[in-house]
Amino acid sequence: MRRLILAALLPVLAAAAPAFAADGIVRVGTPTGAILQAAVVPAGYDTIYVSGMTPPALNAGAPAGTPVEFGDTKTQTIGVMKRIEEVLKGQGYTMGDVVMMRVYLVGDPAKDGKMDFGGMMEGYKQFFGSAEQPNKPARVTMQVAALVAPGMMAEIEVQAAKKK
Repeated sequence: MRRLILAALLPVLAAAAPAFAADGIVRVGTPTGAILQAAVVPAGYDTIYVSGMTPPALNAGAPAGTPVEFGDTKTQTIGVMKRIEEVLKGQGYTMGDVVMMRVYLVGDPAKDGKMDFGGMMEGYKQFFGSAEQPNKPARVTMQVAALVAPGMMAEIEVQAAKKK
């Protein structure tokens, strides 16, 4: 069944500018895009699902649940990405193995309650699509009403895959 689905998808993926990486994962998207349109992980790969990670507290003396405790969206995104990187590394993966990402952002009070997509992207670009780590995941970004603790504005979950 999996081969049939993959065979059916290949013509569609071919039309969408796939990039066949040395690792065998088909990454579909434009080279200048910040994310992938799709990632196809063939049979013979291990997958890790990393639960949603939240930012670390940066200022222990700051009032709990305030932006001062966790920082702005960019700072929180960087903190979350570092936590994800540690989990992946502990299991033998890297950020370059990430094929799917879900980003949950809370509205920033300093931005009239709207999510700080630009701030998230500044943090994201430090880990994906750079000369040091050119791979990018497929991704969804959404604004949510709240996260597990007041003051947190970013939570991110990922799936990564690599050849067995």
